[in-house]
Amino acid sequence: MSIIDTIVFLIFTGGVVLLGCSFFSKKRTSDEFTSAGRSLPGWVVGMSIFATYVSSISYLAYPGKAYMADWNAFVFSLSIPIASYFAARYFVPFYRNLGSVSAYSFLEKRFGTWARFYASICYLLTQIARMGSILYLLALPMNALLGWDIKAIIIVTSVAIIFYSMLGGLKAVIWTEAIQGFILIGGALICMFVLMFNMPEGPKQMFDMAVADNKFSLGSFGTSLSDSTFWVCLVYGIFINLQNYGIDQNYVQRYLTAKDEKQAKFSALFGGYLFIPVSMIFFMIGTALYTYYKAYPDLLPMGVTGDSVFPYFIVQELPVGLTGLLIASIFAAGMSTVATSITSSATIILTDYYKRFICKQPTEKQSVCVLYGSNIVVGIIGILVALAFLNVESALDAWWALSSIFSGGMLGLFLLGYVTRKARNVDAVLGVICGVIVVVWMSLSPILFTDGFWSEYKSPFHANLTIVFGTMVIFLIGFVSTNLFKRRKS
Repeated sequence: MSIIDTIVFLIFTGGVVLLGCSFFSKKRTSDEFTSAGRSLPGWVVGMSIFATYVSSISYLAYPGKAYMADWNAFVFSLSIPIASYFAARYFVPFYRNLGSVSAYSFLEKRFGTWARFYASICYLLTQIARMGSILYLLALPMNALLGWDIKAIIIVTSVAIIFYSMLGGLKAVIWTEAIQGFILIGGALICMFVLMFNMPEGPKQMFDMAVADNKFSLGSFGTSLSDSTFWVCLVYGIFINLQNYGIDQNYVQRYLTAKDEKQAKFSALFGGYLFIPVSMIFFMIGTALYTYYKAYPDLLPMGVTGDSVFPYFIVQELPVGLTGLLIASIFAAGMSTVATSITSSATIILTDYYKRFICKQPTEKQSVCVLYGSNIVVGIIGILVALAFLNVESALDAWWALSSIFSGGMLGLFLLGYVTRKARNVDAVLGVICGVIVVVWMSLSPILFTDGFWSEYKSPFHANLTIVFGTMVIFLIGFVSTNLFKRRKS
């Protein structure tokens, strides 16, 4: 790595940490830590939502996916406008009028403490899996660039993120995410154009080769539920993004930071819609990498494939200065998302556990101390999960599978309480029990039921459909139970 690249990278990453720390205040309250004083402009919150989407998963795994296969995973992005619309129309006003910074306090009001506990546990598990995958993908380019040990990179990076997110609170996280969002878009555009114009015959050759090899395919339009078809990805995307916008603490917390409801609605639409063209850039990078190394096969050594191809290109092919910028962009994407997960998880630990089960009316000093301690604990667990990702072939596939499993269909519980106003506690319990059974079966049967008699009971469905079936079972069982009870009572 050249001195110039090193300087560019260190200035940017060091500046992010210093910027986050600059928001530290000795007089900070827990409300300022968790909702940023409810005074931020909509475009800043929107860029923060966008940056939360564009993690290092997007920056590295999307190009890796397009390089190895096609644009099937891009279908996930096409589902975001649906979720963004529902967020602006229904979720933003709902949560801003709820009077709680926790996304799961509503479930307690509807169905009791168990519902809040169930949803918050699912959320925390999802965030820990997300942090692990992002920290792992964050370390890949630095390993390729400097030859440093991946484990050491994960640990050092995590400590820096924990430090500035803990000192700066949510306001620091959102402002740094907004700035990082512009940097990562610029870095991705530069890399895409460098790839396209470095083809022997220019950009047209890249498109011709990609079309000839069917690299722009969005997947099969067949009806199979066991393969990653267009429809499987689309349905998965709709459900997971409705869950993100509707019941994910990361997003709900941001709705509350905007200075008014209009700005909050704008942020939901802006952040979601911006992700579509930017994710298209990432897939274009992956396709361009495929055609570039097909045109120059001697430039790619054996063993470099999947998520490692893009970092290798950054290290070996980009001009001096751009390498440092691209690495800084990838770090920007990962750092922002991990900081978000840490801060929102700490908020849930304070509101849903400490205040509910330990001290119902803590002092401000106690609340802030719990937030600080939770930041550290969640960050450490994220490091351990990231180290476990070292044995994963595709981080994107692993993250999608884990998020689908840990989500546990909690969107179904939220919809049951939100849509069906007459649903009772017993209806929700019955729905969740059935939903969890379905989630466990779809998640574990492909691993446990591989041979012998039990193999015929293995789930035939794609892993990404776990959240879809879990959500539908919880909602439908609860809905049917509610209506059956009404008829019997009549």
